[in-house]
Parts: sequence; C-alpha cells; structure tokens
Amino acid sequence: MLILRKYIALVGLVMSFVLILTPMLKVPLKGNWNLYQTDVLLCSITYALIGGLVLLYFIRSLAAFRIMSFVYGGWFVLALVAVYFKINNYFGFALVDGLLARTITLRWGWIVFGLSALLLIVSTKRVREV
Repeated sequence: MLILRKYIALVGLVMSFVLILTPMLKVPLKGNWNLYQTDVLLCSITYALIGGLVLLYFIRSLAAFRIMSFVYGGWFVLALVAVYFKINNYFGFALVDGLLARTITLRWGWIVFGLSALLLIVSTKRVREV
C-alpha cells in the first residue's frame, strides 16, 4: 500500500512551478537565462512532466504518481547532464569550447529543480498492510 505525504508533494509541485522564474545559466553579456531560454524543448518536456504529476496528484493515482516522480527525477539528471555537455561542446573546437565553458556557469535554479524532484520522489512511501 502506498501513502502520499501531501504537504511534501505540494511543496515539491510548487517548487516545480517556480522553476520558470529561477535562473539556470549565467551567460555573459546576456544575463541570467531561465529554463525556457536555455532550451525550449527541455522546458516543454519538463512542464509536460509537471502537468502529468499534478494530474496524477489530484486524481489520487499513487502508483502512477510514484512512477512519474521517478521519471521526473531521471529527467532532472538527464537535463543537467545535457546542459553541461552542451556548454562544454557547443562549437566543436577545443579552444572556443574551453573559453565558453569558463564563462557560462550553472546557477541556483538547478538546485531548485533537483530539490523539487527529490521532494516528489520522497513524498510517496510504501507501507505493509497489516
């Protein structure tokens, strides 16, 4: 039997919605970029996953919510790795990519993204029926 910790799940969902306002990358001469400015497809898939999580939360499908929260956590890891490699291999030239990798830095929005994924994963708990 699964138990949902509602407050932890709600905090995780709210943090996921706040994700659009948080800076993800620090780009020189342009300023901070949020998730949409970093990659439109990445942002669209992220918000489709969040929409699915909200839908599953409100229809109280706990098994599907748990699976979707693990998918969301995996998506966070995949997105972080993809953005990291995109920063380090943007042009394909070692000199230019080395300079670009030093100037573009990750911001605190990734912490919010990871923490929201962690809270959503932790919000469901399997207990034994007695």
